[in-house]
Amino acid sequence: MGRGRQKAKATKQAREIKYYTPNTDLSALERELAQARGEIPSPSSDDADEDPSGDWDDDYDR
Repeated sequence: MGRGRQKAKATKQAREIKYYTPNTDLSALERELAQARGEIPSPSSDDADEDPSGDWDDDYDR
């Protein structure tokens, strides 16, 4: 691969990393911050069914 193509690919990858914004689970963040402050939030009906580890477990089992 020539230097021009290599540089363009590196620039594209850097731009993708720079502007990447993953989805944030704000309810999980709220629970975590409440626990850090010593508060115990009341669980809502949709949070009770949810696995706290979420989808992250599958990525690291390989």
